[in-house]
Amino acid sequence: MRPDLGELRAGEQELSELQLLLARRRDLITDQSRTIARLREALLSLFPALERALDLNSKGPLTLLTHYQTPTQLRRAGHNRIATYLRNRGVKGSNKVADKALGAAKAQSVTLPAQEVASRIVAELAGDVLGLKERVESIDEEIGQRFFARPEARVLISLPGMGPILGAEFLVAVGDISAFESADRLAAYAGLVPAARDSGKRVGNHRRMRGGNKILKRVFYQSAFASLRSAPESRAFYDRKRAEGKRHTQALIALARRRVNVLWAMLRDGTTFETRSAA
Repeated sequence: MRPDLGELRAGEQELSELQLLLARRRDLITDQSRTIARLREALLSLFPALERALDLNSKGPLTLLTHYQTPTQLRRAGHNRIATYLRNRGVKGSNKVADKALGAAKAQSVTLPAQEVASRIVAELAGDVLGLKERVESIDEEIGQRFFARPEARVLISLPGMGPILGAEFLVAVGDISAFESADRLAAYAGLVPAARDSGKRVGNHRRMRGGNKILKRVFYQSAFASLRSAPESRAFYDRKRAEGKRHTQALIALARRRVNVLWAMLRDGTTFETRSAA
């Protein structure tokens, strides 16, 4: 074998496929966010009251905008027709979306310039966002299937705040946990340990590390944030750090660092997470 090539071991093909799928998912999420921003801008120039009233990240408002874009169209259609149109397309809470849309239509009586062109652009952008959402859902399903086929999935998914997407990101970033001799090594790789900034006689000056694997750091940060709702232990640790005077971000990073120890030990021993009461 050439000395400059790494050895291909069993399991790496699956991780490589997961890596490609996750990279594609990040691209789709970026495109979706960019398209929603353009949709907000176009709708703001056409129907400011509706832009304020609707959550353009949800399927219901987006479905509405593919068919109704102006106050006149909404007032002419009425509540029952709008709600029926949304309900027939599988929108949950169709009555609520129809109420918000009609309330915005009644609040705006002025016709803004270039209404026809703006309406066409709004409808097109709303359809684009819906299409991107469907593609993200499809790729999420495939990632989930591949993730749960991995032996580590049972351990990862048991940790509060860690779902299939974050778990797959962890697997791709870390690979074999045996490559890290300790939890400290894993935390350093994720950029979750303080970096020394000593100078001359000044010692003990530590700041947050700027390096590390950014994807892995985001996995621990987001899963720690999500665990605040579902795990009493995480909430208690976070509240204790806030009581010590740490800011929200500092307390969350401290929680993420503690969870590195827990997850490393779980993967090392092949055990799942248990709450203190259950233990």
